[in-house]
Amino acid sequence: MQRRELMRLLASAGALPLLGPLARLAHAADKDAWQADFEAADAPWKTGFAAPPGDLPLTRAAVRGRFPDAVTGTLFRIGPAGHDLGGERYHHWFDGDGMVHRFVIDGADVRHQGRYVATPKRVAEVRAGRRLAEAFGTMPPGVEPPTSADNINVANTSVLPLQGEVLALWEGGSATRIDARTLDTLGVKTWRPDLAGMPFSAHPKVDPDGTVWNFGVSSGQGLLALYEIGADGALRRAAVVPVADMPMVHDFAVTERHLVFLMPPLVYDAKRKEAGATFLDAHVWRPELGMRALVVDKQNWERRQMLTLPAGFLFHVGNAWEEDTPRGTRIHIDYVRSENADSVFTTNREVMRARRVKSTDPHLTVATLNLDTGTATQTTLAQEAEFPRIDPRRVGLRHRQVVHATQVRRDLPGFGAVARTDVESGCSQRFSYGAQAIVEEHVYVPDGAKPGWVLGTVLDFGRQKTVLSCFAADHLAAGPVAQATLPYALPLGLHGAFVSA
Repeated sequence: MQRRELMRLLASAGALPLLGPLARLAHAADKDAWQADFEAADAPWKTGFAAPPGDLPLTRAAVRGRFPDAVTGTLFRIGPAGHDLGGERYHHWFDGDGMVHRFVIDGADVRHQGRYVATPKRVAEVRAGRRLAEAFGTMPPGVEPPTSADNINVANTSVLPLQGEVLALWEGGSATRIDARTLDTLGVKTWRPDLAGMPFSAHPKVDPDGTVWNFGVSSGQGLLALYEIGADGALRRAAVVPVADMPMVHDFAVTERHLVFLMPPLVYDAKRKEAGATFLDAHVWRPELGMRALVVDKQNWERRQMLTLPAGFLFHVGNAWEEDTPRGTRIHIDYVRSENADSVFTTNREVMRARRVKSTDPHLTVATLNLDTGTATQTTLAQEAEFPRIDPRRVGLRHRQVVHATQVRRDLPGFGAVARTDVESGCSQRFSYGAQAIVEEHVYVPDGAKPGWVLGTVLDFGRQKTVLSCFAADHLAAGPVAQATLPYALPLGLHGAFVSA
């Protein structure tokens, strides 16, 4: 099939991963039960999954210590926040309408602002006072099939600062442009007219030279979209490649010469979608496929290779790098691996009822892909992990240090500590926030030739407040050098990015 025809299919149909030809009615009793269950629950951490009734104005935090000069700037974060509307509560954490946040940091002064992303979906539903569209893991009663991916776009997963704006990212449709100073929603980002509405995923990678790489998954058509964008924000290339047994792919990695996709055996089944399942429930676990590793040449996307690792599930990748050895070209990639996909099907659903359901613990894992022999091996490290981040200057290059959440809580959702782990030696240091805290993603902030800083947020549900902390990267276990405490608690978010002043 020619490229132009693939593009047409992707833009017209494949870019609607949540589109179902049948939108079945949910039981009204079930609709009411989720909201009632959440309201009745006495879990003190449920604040992290509550929905702010509206935007949050610019508010000054109480600061202890002083934030280093290197972190003078803005930390942007985003996550699901609009979880309920008109008495209906979403049945999955990932369904909520996105709220974008900015923490403006200047020494002993930190200010926070939060605003819902005014996507067409949210604007229409708030106006109607009820849900009008299906979501990743919820089929609200009475919804009609969407006519466009961007009609169901919740813009709730990650952010990409680019050319003075911030792009709010989702999985299945366009990026949404946000004003970096006011958080005003400016509309969808269209890279080229024939690419309107195509999936633009939530984990783009930025090379040290500023080149942006990204992908998008078209589950219904079995296609993977690829993007190359210049540091100036202009699209250089876009194309699609076919992938058999299309899995759920949330993240990827780049090296100096390759794009690397780890594909868990959670595979889309169109028949389930046709029968009325949600997009999530249209996926089936097929461990016999293993964890496929698709490697694509950066310069020639037609040059592709598939390798196989043991079956497992992942959301996030830390980084990848490659080396030429006498035994062939090897790609080293670290990622967060779970034995199965229970977390996405059960754990991240039940928090919407303020219930803690344990799933298999995710661990930091390092894999090696030998492109000459076609073999792949991996080693699982001792550290429980999620939300891995590295020094942004090392994207695609050899690295050792990964910052990540750790310390799985048996009685709480999420994690209780932040860690910095050497993926070559396995050595790790951590800071635990205590028994009444849930850790969010922390990012690495460079500081010239110095070790740098680690910056991130935590929900202190004991005090019902959100706290921003800054650590010296090489002395993480010593605790924060500065903290900013908001007078309120924010809903737990997903990903963020720091922009220096």
